[in-house]
Amino acid sequence: MLDVIVVGGGPVGTYLGGLLAQAGLNFAVLDRRGWPAEHSRAIGIHPRALRGFDRLGLTSQLLAAGVTIRRGLLLGGGGQVLGELGFETADEQHPYVLSLPQVETERLLAARLEALAPGRLRRSVRVQAVQPAGDHVRVMLERDGLTETWPARYVVAADGWRSGVRRAAGISFPGSVYPDKYLMGDFPDTTPFGTQAMISLTAAGVTECFPLPSGQRRWVVHTGTQLLDAAGPDALTHIIQERTGLPVPAGECRMFSAFEVRRHLAGRMWQGRLCLIGDAAHVVSPIGGQGMNLGWLDADALAPLLIRAVQQGGVPQIQWQGWERQRRRSAWIAARQAEANMAAGRPASTATQHVREALLTQLLRPPAAGLLADAFTMRWL
Repeated sequence: MLDVIVVGGGPVGTYLGGLLAQAGLNFAVLDRRGWPAEHSRAIGIHPRALRGFDRLGLTSQLLAAGVTIRRGLLLGGGGQVLGELGFETADEQHPYVLSLPQVETERLLAARLEALAPGRLRRSVRVQAVQPAGDHVRVMLERDGLTETWPARYVVAADGWRSGVRRAAGISFPGSVYPDKYLMGDFPDTTPFGTQAMISLTAAGVTECFPLPSGQRRWVVHTGTQLLDAAGPDALTHIIQERTGLPVPAGECRMFSAFEVRRHLAGRMWQGRLCLIGDAAHVVSPIGGQGMNLGWLDADALAPLLIRAVQQGGVPQIQWQGWERQRRRSAWIAARQAEANMAAGRPASTATQHVREALLTQLLRPPAAGLLADAFTMRWL
């Protein structure tokens, strides 16, 4: 009898596994992939998530591998500086956002989990069904071509927005796709921005770039309502040059993607002995870099509850309900913030562009700038 089975060995599932290992629980993290992810979409680790990594003893390694972004520069349509947003007041311990590709974050999390609890991360395991069984749950899975049944007191689904566990449990996942479409790519850093982030707001749409380790920079551009899935790095670098005047070497692209944006929130995040966290529970726009961090905050709040439930033989139902209510509220707020970020970066008429620039210039001045930094770094979630 395992105390907890975590389904999903991505950044959220392995992080929760580390917290359970520190508490001495008997658990397993099951991942259907046979190997770690090879491509990175998420790169930002916010201060509240870093506080969790402090407890896991992993922050120093993350900081050594990543780039700390302490300020962001906002440019207007003519290339003029509208203002800067600093994170020095957003968090006393970590007054920055850490930029680190998700691939590297997952690698460090998996290594930390292996150090804390060897062999608990099991790869090439496909969960087929989760069945309530009174005081525990039966998890039917397939590994090495064989079907097995594992009993556990609790199951946590961290298996992504297409979560098979959520679907099997009959939990709804209402949502929709936004009209906004984007191109994204990683290139050698040819900008003068150093470790600063840069956001350029032009009438054609937003252009963003963020420093990455090893002298790279992540670029993201809004492309209107058309998904340019047949485009390549040349198309992205052309848009960057056109909007910012900055040259980017298309031939040295390390990662490229055209993507759309969606929003979902599960009808429930807790059902009996099953909990949903991360993208299995909610999907928010990646504009603003909140999605992966929101999953870590789910796990942070859930781990103490699971530990008490195992050690005490259960906890009152009201505590599960309180956890679910809090995390659904945080997901709702994060989705609203992401929508505001997207709205600010959409194509605009000349008149709207002038109004937008004037408004943002005021928001980047005290005291509004401090509140904006708090919102961007997820201090309220």
